[in-house]
Amino acid sequence: MKYGSLILEKKEYVLLKRIMNISYHLDDPIIRDSIHKLNEELQLAMICEDIDVPADVVRFNSKVTVESSEQTHDLYIVPPAQSNLLKKRISVMSPLGAALMGFSEGDEVLGDFPDGSKRVLIKAVLQQDTSIDTTVL
Repeated sequence: MKYGSLILEKKEYVLLKRIMNISYHLDDPIIRDSIHKLNEELQLAMICEDIDVPADVVRFNSKVTVESSEQTHDLYIVPPAQSNLLKKRISVMSPLGAALMGFSEGDEVLGDFPDGSKRVLIKAVLQQDTSIDTTVL
């Protein structure tokens, strides 16, 4: 891990915890498992001001290029209500979205894909609009 722990901006951390609390009650065991893993990682996360978040950290609305042994994917990490696979927007509560959140360019994470779990390398992180609507769930 490039920075030693996950890095999250304060408002995004609060929104993420709210989304996690609501999503944990869903019947989907895959979502609950990804929330549980993310919650464990958040225990040691560095929470900081927006200006202090390095540009290469995966945040809400980040465009993330991930590479597995088979292929490269460009994805956007978004709140669940904005998820749209056709537009490559994956929910932060999806197994891969939860696995990427707070990690940075150059980090390798275990990601879940339709054909199983794989290690993926975060090749690039491009910040889009980092403003988030903290009322959207």
